[in-house]
Amino acid sequence: MQWETVVGLEVHAQLSTRSKIFSGASTAFGAAPNTQACAVDIALPGVLPVMNRGAVERAVRFGLAIGAKVNRTSIFARKNYFYPDLPKGYQISQYEQPIVEGGAIRIVTKAGEKTVRLTRAHLEEDAGKSLHEDFHGMSGIDLNRAGTPLLEIVSEPDMRSADEAVAYARAMHALVRWIDICDGNMQEGSFRADANVSVRPLGSNVLGTRCEIKNLNSFRFLERAIEYEVRRQIAVIEDGGRIVQETRLYDPDRDETRSMRSKEEAHDYRYFPDPDLLPLVVGEALIEDIRASLPELPEAKRERYEGEWGLSAYDAVTLTQSRELAAYFEDVVARPNVEPKLAANWVMGEVSAALNRSDLEVTASPVSSAALAGLLARVRDNTISGKIAKDVFDAMWAGEGSADEIIEKKGLKQITDTGAIEKVVDEVLAANPKSVEEFRAGKEKAFNALVGQVMKASKGKANPAAVNELLKRKLSG
Repeated sequence: MQWETVVGLEVHAQLSTRSKIFSGASTAFGAAPNTQACAVDIALPGVLPVMNRGAVERAVRFGLAIGAKVNRTSIFARKNYFYPDLPKGYQISQYEQPIVEGGAIRIVTKAGEKTVRLTRAHLEEDAGKSLHEDFHGMSGIDLNRAGTPLLEIVSEPDMRSADEAVAYARAMHALVRWIDICDGNMQEGSFRADANVSVRPLGSNVLGTRCEIKNLNSFRFLERAIEYEVRRQIAVIEDGGRIVQETRLYDPDRDETRSMRSKEEAHDYRYFPDPDLLPLVVGEALIEDIRASLPELPEAKRERYEGEWGLSAYDAVTLTQSRELAAYFEDVVARPNVEPKLAANWVMGEVSAALNRSDLEVTASPVSSAALAGLLARVRDNTISGKIAKDVFDAMWAGEGSADEIIEKKGLKQITDTGAIEKVVDEVLAANPKSVEEFRAGKEKAFNALVGQVMKASKGKANPAAVNELLKRKLSG
């Protein structure tokens, strides 16, 4: 039997406020345990929560960015469960009336483009953290994260592979950073995902029993966890077993998911409206102010890149992974004598590779957008070849000067004089009679070998188009 994978994701984005969602305690990362947990966070008797306006504004900003319905009135509820790092014995969240409903986000994979629908996004507080490593036979509790503001973003089960799930998570990660509501730091827990995974016979419209894989904090782990879980579920069903709805944990060391507990249903949490919090009412004026403050969104930029500059959907998605990368690319294209496709190839290729090797953000690139534009202008006007340009770029990255300075200092100008190139071509043909014979016998690879010999003899400075033209003319003569 053929099987279809069905995946829905719940993303938890920590909102970038300086204080917690219902208290004035700091949200800064890295403090000593329990030094950023105030009376509200640890649920001392008599304390009352107070709504953080900044968290609300960021939730609205997200809702507008995905084209969702922003509810003018939403309700906070108590989600009741017992866990050592949950001081109140309940989590303040939203259930029946969330602040954001609906919306969608477009993803691009190797298989093509797809729109993933969103169910909702709701505000809630984070729990604390249980610490197991530093204690012998005991667990420690750090309540610094208790009360940290989260936006839980719930998708519809629209994804059909681990690849699509990762593309969705990456797109969501890029968006929350783009609109400046979350720093997206996965190592610090600012952005993490739970994956709901099930399988069903190919062609069926009935959803299978799902298992939830909790707290995946890297795109690689997300992909591997889903792939493993799909294999596991198919094997269980084909062996005559049945899938049990449960919460599972991914172990990256063993590359497997393991059962944690049976999966609770909503009624198990005994949701009810929080009596300490009034309904959250968002006025039209605030919504319109936030709408006006939104930057050009990734989707709009992608459409513009494809429409104005003829870039592919893949290129457009890659270049809009962050506002900073898009700004760098656009500044390169805005300079004189720069062709957009060539600029895209260089930003996605040489620049991104160098940034990765040096572990730098694009804002810290040793080669500025203006400097890269200067290099690409020399490629376009045939001062240097594309191959030589890569050597020039490496020298620019190392701080040896501008493209023009390096080209002049190292004598790298491309040879465009037909007479000079013809002389080199004649010498190469005379020195390689075997390759000439092979080409005339129908072996195309021999032509490429001759081109390579000419470029080598000219130290890469001969104009490639002129080399090809002269060789073809002389070999067919």
